[in-house]
Amino acid sequence: MGFLQNIPKKPHAVLVPFPAQGHVNPFMTLAKLLHTQGFHITFVNTEFNHRRLIRSKGPDSVRGFDDFKFETIPDGLPPSDKDATQEVPMICDSTRKTCLVPFKELLVKLNSSPETPPVSCVISDGVMSFGIKAATDLGIPQVQFWTASACSFVGYLHYRELIKRGIVPFKNDDYHRDGTLDEPVDWVSGMKNVRLRDLPSFLRTTDPNDIMFDFLGEESQNCLNAPAIIFNTFDELEKEALDTVISTFNFPNIFTIGPLHLLSTKHIAPQSKVSALNSSLWKTDTKVLEWLDKREPCSVVFVNYGSVTTMSEAHFIEFAWGLASSGHHFLWIVRPDVVNGGESSTTSFPGEGFLEEIKDRGLLATWCEQDKVLNHPAVGAFLSHCGWNSTIESISAGVPVIGWPFFADQQTNSHYVSASDKWGMGMEMNYDVKREEVATLVGEMLVGEKGKEKRLRAQDWKKKAEGATDVGGLTYNNFHSFIHYIMKG
Repeated sequence: MGFLQNIPKKPHAVLVPFPAQGHVNPFMTLAKLLHTQGFHITFVNTEFNHRRLIRSKGPDSVRGFDDFKFETIPDGLPPSDKDATQEVPMICDSTRKTCLVPFKELLVKLNSSPETPPVSCVISDGVMSFGIKAATDLGIPQVQFWTASACSFVGYLHYRELIKRGIVPFKNDDYHRDGTLDEPVDWVSGMKNVRLRDLPSFLRTTDPNDIMFDFLGEESQNCLNAPAIIFNTFDELEKEALDTVISTFNFPNIFTIGPLHLLSTKHIAPQSKVSALNSSLWKTDTKVLEWLDKREPCSVVFVNYGSVTTMSEAHFIEFAWGLASSGHHFLWIVRPDVVNGGESSTTSFPGEGFLEEIKDRGLLATWCEQDKVLNHPAVGAFLSHCGWNSTIESISAGVPVIGWPFFADQQTNSHYVSASDKWGMGMEMNYDVKREEVATLVGEMLVGEKGKEKRLRAQDWKKKAEGATDVGGLTYNNFHSFIHYIMKG
């Protein structure tokens, strides 16, 4: 992939992700890919996440190299050393209001440093539109990176239309019980056969001043003010949504360069110095892969709700006993902060006798290298919150999904994963989860006829993802085009 071998001046890309693990990971993968193409990289974390990274991976994790540097900007919130994702509405509101000035000052500093090449492009998160303004003010080429699905992006782009039609804000707080969410929204371009419940959850509110409703709605619109947008997806997977961005919203400059983790696995040499860079804010449990090595093929359900999703203690108990009573092997990633208002533990679960019940069938771990787990032959299904990284990694691994969406784009992703007229490689669980449903769905997905059908669909999508990222594939070529686009300025 030596696209820049004949370019004399070293290009310099500044990348600024939203400060959550699900955004940092694809940004780091993109940074590594750009570095292998000859770019000088400046990777910008918030001060809070910078400290978390040091605690997780040690000081060497942010030391970088001569041509791969880490910088920080404040997030505007009070100092904290908590090892958990910050409260989402607070961090969204704060970054939008406070990050422009320090980020702009950082760009000025980088451009005046004799030790680094001039900044040739800024790649900012799709929900960090201050990057557009900072780059524009300084005359630096800029691109937005929407790290969620393209179909969720289309959903957010309709938020003003939801207001205009009088649908949102909802009229009362019973909207999740009175059938409102089951109303079809066939007028939404680029999303056939969807209901209100299938749109991103931040579009559900009774408060017209709700922070997340306004933040995601406006930040998605702000992306259309950028010269270009990149997506961590591939054309065949989300063609309808991508075509809608181009035609309905009149935005032709999009680059589909996903699945990014597949592209990087195939085209970054293992011996490359950037291969060792790891952006995980959580410490990985090393016993996971050894445990999977002892299991039969497709016999394990992998359970992981990502880095942000939390649940009530009641739901936590239902999941625990549902998995225990399923009779199947399971690997469950249990973050310390996964239960609302309390600490979960891999050694002290609510409910007497749980650990005894699962001792021969279940492994509880605090964090893992998810991509490696999903590609392990023992894993036969993935019980997931359906965050985009998890979804695209599951598609790439050919593993069918049991979706339990929590918030943001997860409802949209889960619908597309499970709907037979869309990706058709999963099943969806009720939000008010019950242990009987957990046990039934796990059994159906691992050994049932419907599960076999879902697995075949998943394997088909895997082949398409592999083809897109091979040399000459559409994703590979799109990445080539993206490189030349940002080099033109």
